[in-house]
Parts: sequence; structure tokens; C-alpha cells
Amino acid sequence: MQKRKLGQGLEVSALGLGCMGMSFFYGPPKDTAEMTKLLRAAVDRGITFFDTAEVYGPFLIDLLYQHRVDPDVPIEDVAGTVKDLIAEGKVKPAQIALAWVLAQKPWFVPIPGTTKLHRLEENLGALDVELTQGDLQRIEEASAKIHIQGARVPERLQAQFGR
Repeated sequence: MQKRKLGQGLEVSALGLGCMGMSFFYGPPKDTAEMTKLLRAAVDRGITFFDTAEVYGPFLIDLLYQHRVDPDVPIEDVAGTVKDLIAEGKVKPAQIALAWVLAQKPWFVPIPGTTKLHRLEENLGALDVELTQGDLQRIEEASAKIHIQGARVPERLQAQFGR
């Protein structure tokens, strides 16, 4: 497993694991035995950096990610659009997105969340992706054209942040 240094020398795995999805935060809590198995699999694969918080619940002491919600667009429309993009082969950028984050700074460590072992394996594949300067430039140019709309999280959840 590749390593990265944070701050004054804390060394962690180059890819972390976000654990929020294991809790009640996005719906009913996941099965404790399954999440324990996933966490052990992550450790077995060399992950040493886990994004956890007390609020995440009792389990812890190809990607298109809608990071912002537009309240004027019904979720059914969003889901239908995502389905169409997948069918068109336009959603593949999980490993590419993670590789892009890794390429930004040597102390950046992405922490994608998952509750599925096959997604953990897929995310780890990002460590084998090497983006060229040309790749990075094309990604920057394309992302600069995107107009971000909506809040990062729904208003009912936003109240839980920043306390």
C-alpha cells in the first residue's frame, strides 16, 4: 500500500475509507457483521486511514457523485439522468476521480466511503492509475466549465454540521 504523510509526519495509507455510509446517516444502519467484515478487509489490504465520527453510529470508535442537491430538480429526474449516463458509458471517472485527488498534492488522501467489498477493491485500483500532465489539464478544463448548483447536503442534514 502506498503511504502519504499528513501534517508533521503522520503516515497513513494513500487511500482511506469513509465510514459514514455504514451508519444510519443515509438510511437504516448496515449489518454490523457485514461492516465489520468490510473494515477487516480494508485493514488486510493496507488501509490505515478511516474517516469516522461519533455520529456515524455504533460500528466505529466508475463514479458519478452528485455532491450537491438542487431542490428544484426531482430526485427521480436525477436518477434517470444518471441511469442514462451509465448506459451511454459516460460513468466509469471512481478510479480516475480518486487518482485525480491523489495527483493534486502528496499529502492529499481521499477517503471514499463504501459499504461494499467490491467497491473497496475498485477504489484501491486508483492507486495503479497514473494521470499524465495532459490528463490533469483536460480534467481541469472540463471541470472549470461545470456550474455548481444546490447545497452540499440536504438542509435537514446541514444543521448537523459545523457545530
